[in-house]
Parts: sequence; C-alpha cells; structure tokens
Amino acid sequence: MKVDTREINPAFKSIIQNPDQTVFLDANFFIPPDRSEYLKVKPYAFGDFKDCWLIPLLSEFSGVAVHESVYDELVAENVKTYAEEQLNADPAKLKIYRDKELSDTEVALMNCYISKLAIHSQYDPTRDNAKDRGEVKSLSFMAVKQFLFFAANDALPVRLIKEADKLDTGLDNLGIVQMYELIYYLCKTGKYDNKRLRILYKYQYYLSQADKKTNPDWGTFMEQMDKLYEDNHEKESGS
Repeated sequence: MKVDTREINPAFKSIIQNPDQTVFLDANFFIPPDRSEYLKVKPYAFGDFKDCWLIPLLSEFSGVAVHESVYDELVAENVKTYAEEQLNADPAKLKIYRDKELSDTEVALMNCYISKLAIHSQYDPTRDNAKDRGEVKSLSFMAVKQFLFFAANDALPVRLIKEADKLDTGLDNLGIVQMYELIYYLCKTGKYDNKRLRILYKYQYYLSQADKKTNPDWGTFMEQMDKLYEDNHEKESGS
C-alpha cells in the first residue's frame, strides 16, 4: 500500500475533529497483518495487534461500525471473540449494520451500487464469492444510507472512492481513511505506545525494498503529516 502525504485528506481531518462520527471499517482493520508469504518476517500476533492498534482505535473513535459482510470475514477465533466483546460492551464500541434494515427500495438501490462496484473488483454478485465482497457490500450499503467515511488498508476501496467520477461508482460523496493516517493520529494523542505504533507502520508500509522505494520512513512520514495537520494539533493542545 502506498502512503500519500502530498495533501490533506478531508475525510481524515473530519473524523479526528469529530471522533463521534460513524466510520465503517474494513476487515483488515481487525485482522492482524501477515506479510510472511512474501518476506522473511513473522505474521503479526493478534495480541500485539490488539494492544497497539485495536484498543487505542476503538478508544478514540466512538462511531466505529462494520457492515455484516465484513463481520462475517472475522473468522479467526481470537478476532471474532474480540469483535463480539466490543459489540456487547456497555456502551458498545462497535456496531453492525445489516441489510435487513433496508427498505425494498433501498435494497434495489444497493443492488445497483453492487453492480457498479463489482465490475471493478473480483466480486461476482451472481456467485456471491468471498473475494472483495466485504468492500463492495460495505460501500454499497453506505452509499444507500448516505454514510460518509470508510477506513481500510486495501487498494480497492481507495480506488473506488478516490476515482469515483472516473469509474462511475456513484461513491462521490464518500471519503476514505487509511491505516497510516490513524497510526499517525494515535501517536499524536500521546496516550499510547509510539514505539509499537512505529513498528506497525514499518511492518505495513516500510518493510520490503518496494515499500522503501515508494513510502517514507517513519521519521519522514511523521514530519510530512505534521506539516499537513499541524493546525489541528494546535487546536487540540489549545495553543
């Protein structure tokens, strides 16, 4: 995944200014990353991922949600158990949106969105295969219900949203928030273990030789993000 620090992301800026807004998450925000197939590294342990990423994320943002198709992707027992605990917490830290909440008219509209998005993905609505299903169905549901923010670490939703006009996806009003932006935000709160967040950034974005040709190292990344969002931090600190 490419780290883009060229310009302010209005979606990211909006949710850090108002963390109570509904933000739909992709499954890869819950499932620990595993790059061991391509590089000589171990998969991320769920315990480490939960402590440095999931607990801080769900502590900072109170409007975290998933579509039922994404929830169904959380099949590993430890991941599913954690998600269920967040659903059942008081107050709940996670909400599931289901297609049964849609009216007949909304179902028809959602199917139109699914058809539009599927042609740019590996999801086939007639087979209802697993590949890309969570992203396609989440974004379609969001478009129907007019939710604004999707957070992911996957090229497909980034493309479907950022190139909405070119691809005619109908997602022109949606914003995409990426994992590296939220890693940055969690660091800037000063509440969490920045060393572990730095390690997560490196694992996701600065591990392979290809990563290092494309993405900034940690120090440069933080400097570039500071330049983009320094006004926001000044407001948070009251200066």
